[in-house]
Amino acid sequence: MPHFQIHIDVQPQYLPEQSDPEEGVYSFAYTIKIRNEGDVPAQLISRSWNVNDANGHTDKVRGLGVIGQQPLLQPGETFEYTSGTRLRTPTGTMHGSYFFVTESGERFDVDIPMFVLDALSASGGTRTLH
Repeated sequence: MPHFQIHIDVQPQYLPEQSDPEEGVYSFAYTIKIRNEGDVPAQLISRSWNVNDANGHTDKVRGLGVIGQQPLLQPGETFEYTSGTRLRTPTGTMHGSYFFVTESGERFDVDIPMFVLDALSASGGTRTLH
C-alpha cells in the first residue's frame, strides 16, 4: 500500500516597504517548502487557504496549484515557493490545505496547520508543519 507523507515548512515575513499601517494595509510574504517524504510520486493539484485578521475577518482563497504551477514531487523531492497576502490588522493567521493526486490516481489532502502573521514581532521565525 502506498505511503503518503508530505512535509511542509512555512516561513512568514512582514513586508514593511509594501505596507501602509495608516491605511490599514499590512503586507506579508510566506515561503513554503513542500517535501514528499512518502514512497510514491504526488502532484499538488489545488490549494485552499483561510486568511484571518485580528478583527475576525476571514478571506477564503482557493485555486489550482500554487503560483501558477502544479508540481509533481517524486519521493524525496522538494518544491519551494513564495507568495503573499495582505491583512487589515498588524497580526493574523493563515491555515489551509493542499490537494494531491498520485500518479495512480489516488487522492489525498495535506492540512497546513495555522501559522501567525505578525507585523509587531521583530523576528519572523520558521514554523515546521507536517
